[in-house]
Amino acid sequence: MPLISTKGVYGLTAMYELSKHQEDSPMQIKEISANANIPQNYLEQLLSKLRRADLVKSIRGARGGYTLAKSPEEIKVVDILIALEDDIKIIDTKTDNPILNIFFDESKNSMKKIFDIQLSKLDEYQDKYNEFLHYNI
Repeated sequence: MPLISTKGVYGLTAMYELSKHQEDSPMQIKEISANANIPQNYLEQLLSKLRRADLVKSIRGARGGYTLAKSPEEIKVVDILIALEDDIKIIDTKTDNPILNIFFDESKNSMKKIFDIQLSKLDEYQDKYNEFLHYNI
C-alpha cells in the first residue's frame, strides 16, 4: 500500500504544471493533461477536489481553464495531498497496542513535515535534475 496514491501524485503534478504557467490566462484542462500525462477525465475529478479545497480556481468560457487560487509560495505540498487523499496515512486503522498507535501518530506527523514545503520550492528539484543530466566524464 503506497503512502501516496496515484490521485496524490497526479494532483501534485497538475498543481506543479499550473505553478509553471506564468501567463495571466488560465490553463486549459487539455493542456494540463497533455503536459502532465494525466488522463483528462481523471484530471477533471482531481481539479474539482482541488477547487473545493480552494487551491485552484476555474474560469468558464471559451478562454476558460484553471489557475492557482493562491501564489505557489502560499500553497504547500501537504495541503495538496491532504485535499486529494483526505489525510496522509501510514495505516488505516488503530492497533490494539497503544505504543504502536503513538509510533504511527508520530510517523504521520513526520511525514506531514516532510511534505510541508511550498509548491514553488519544487523548482529546486529542477536544478538537481539538471545536475544529474550534466555529469562530467
